[in-house]
Amino acid sequence: MTDFEHGEQTYATIGAAMEVYNQLGSGFLEAVYQEALSVELGFRAIPYQAQVPLTITYKGQPLRQQYVPDFIVYDNIIVEIKAVTQLGPNEAAQLLNYLKASDSTVGLLINFGASRKLEWKRMVYSRRARSARGE
Repeated sequence: MTDFEHGEQTYATIGAAMEVYNQLGSGFLEAVYQEALSVELGFRAIPYQAQVPLTITYKGQPLRQQYVPDFIVYDNIIVEIKAVTQLGPNEAAQLLNYLKASDSTVGLLINFGASRKLEWKRMVYSRRARSARGE
């Protein structure tokens, strides 16, 4: 997947989230935004899966603990949504861990809780840099 393809896909996904924010505004619980975004992704024919468990491995062994991101769109972009006043390092770390546990390299962190406008952050995780460090 090229950066151009990821760019078009993230742009389309952020557009869907902006429409949800324009319709609902801020103040709802995260579950409301998740359901509304599911509807909007469907309206826009954006392929997605909701709450797919990601297996975490340790030295090649799967752990019982799993991560469950809100969405995987286009089969390779992790989308985590929030309804908080402002995104911080904990939310970014959560998305980064989802990327580490999956085969995805691109993720979107989308916050519907900001009162002035939709807040979003695109994150990229490079496995190449990680393997160069011996991790």
